[in-house]
Amino acid sequence: MNFFSQDKLPKRGFETFDTLHSSDGLTIERIASNRLIDGRWYDQEEDEWVMLVSGNAILEFKDNTLLTMKAGDHLLLEAYTSHRVKETSKDALWLAVHETSS
Repeated sequence: MNFFSQDKLPKRGFETFDTLHSSDGLTIERIASNRLIDGRWYDQEEDEWVMLVSGNAILEFKDNTLLTMKAGDHLLLEAYTSHRVKETSKDALWLAVHETSS
């Protein structure tokens, strides 16, 4: 699969998650978002590093802080950081790396 493939684009307002690699304590995902608005809240047990590869997005945190992201922006979401994707462009494509501590 090509990371930029358009074969598995989600319907408007949704996301698709594709696991690219998974091994002990590590998962790498490709996430495609299509004009997502007010996505579900996450409060994960593991650290997650994300990079917005294409498009634009706004992340929201439980304290109502908003973070506007553009292609190339990345951040580390430490375990138990409550967050959600507030909004994305139609072509938002993410690379996500989930790491569990041993």
